[in-house]
Amino acid sequence: METHQPKLRFPEFEDDWNNFTLEQLTDKVGDGLHGTPEYVDNSDVYFINGNNLIDGKIVISETSKKVSLETFTKNNKGLNSNSILISINGTIGSISRYNNEKIMLGKSVGYFNFKQSKDFYFHILQSNKVQDYFVSELTGSTIKNLSLKTLRETNIYQPLLEEQTRIANFLSAVDEKLNLLKEKKSLLEDYKKGVMQKIFNQEIRFKDDNGNDYVDWEEKKLRDITTLITKGTTPKNFVNEGVNYVKIECIDGKNLNLKKCLFIEEETHNKELKRSILEENDILFAIAGSIGKSVIIKKNHLPANTNQALSIIRLDNNQILDFVFQVLNSEQIKKYIQDNISVGAQPNLNLEQVGSYAFNCPKSYLEQTKIANFLTSIDEKIELVSNQIQDTQEYKKGLLQQMFV
Repeated sequence: METHQPKLRFPEFEDDWNNFTLEQLTDKVGDGLHGTPEYVDNSDVYFINGNNLIDGKIVISETSKKVSLETFTKNNKGLNSNSILISINGTIGSISRYNNEKIMLGKSVGYFNFKQSKDFYFHILQSNKVQDYFVSELTGSTIKNLSLKTLRETNIYQPLLEEQTRIANFLSAVDEKLNLLKEKKSLLEDYKKGVMQKIFNQEIRFKDDNGNDYVDWEEKKLRDITTLITKGTTPKNFVNEGVNYVKIECIDGKNLNLKKCLFIEEETHNKELKRSILEENDILFAIAGSIGKSVIIKKNHLPANTNQALSIIRLDNNQILDFVFQVLNSEQIKKYIQDNISVGAQPNLNLEQVGSYAFNCPKSYLEQTKIANFLTSIDEKIELVSNQIQDTQEYKKGLLQQMFV
């Protein structure tokens, strides 16, 4: 039997790890129903697919379909306390523990019924080596599939049970920290959502430094407080680098992330892309793709450009930038988007709709500033937790890479 040892392990263990196929370690490897069951309303058995496997858990939503107990019984896969689920169609390689949920599996969910505790296998199935092997064995052109044959033939190295348990407990503690951070982020986001609703409905009002009320609010349209509302131009003719070429950032319209630096002829940049040359404190507001997402352009982003999926909103000099940014992230504008979005292959808003967005705001710029500072402070807390989540995920990723052969 082939043996190996990992790069990183607990010092009290020295035995070699032995190689097995997943078929050798399981009582059964299979998948869900290849077909569409009859859905019912009056049932507590949910029909799930690979997209229900999220962050190690089986996630049921309001749109999840239900099947009758009779249908479930006919298609019972014998899942038990040592079962692990995996997405094998479309979304590939998402791993979730089965914890006795009342579910029936669709064809995009595979399962392993392990012979012993599933906890060690839950982690090793998420390691780079195993996930890379899954990707290398995918079939299909448009929609990728992970075959049961591949699942059964997947090789892993495993130690004796005592070391398995130690590893599983340690990595589960890291997962618990991640879950707590994600829960904290979710609570902060819910808190901000609730308090924003009350602020913009004027159920909560700020007072001046003497404890007095500020003057009343008024309705404005976005076009009333801007000097420019336009959209980007899809950049062309990029090169790697060269003389008389200007280095720019290209803003991704999908996630509003900065892409890698690109180079374009200065003349082309100044003429063809003049409309979408960004300035500091411009707000980018997505009008296609991730509609409603927004970001403020900072000095360190410049020079920068964007494409037609994003509108460029440039405020007049009298406006409180951070307040308007919060307005563009409110629940009210989300409802406005839903009411005005076009229906088609690629839903979008047009610039007229962006400029016509009407909202209530304080007449007092001092009250606007207090609101912006308060909401921005919550955003900073959310960003801090988000960075902690990212750091912990990277830490776990490194552990998986070194702890598993």
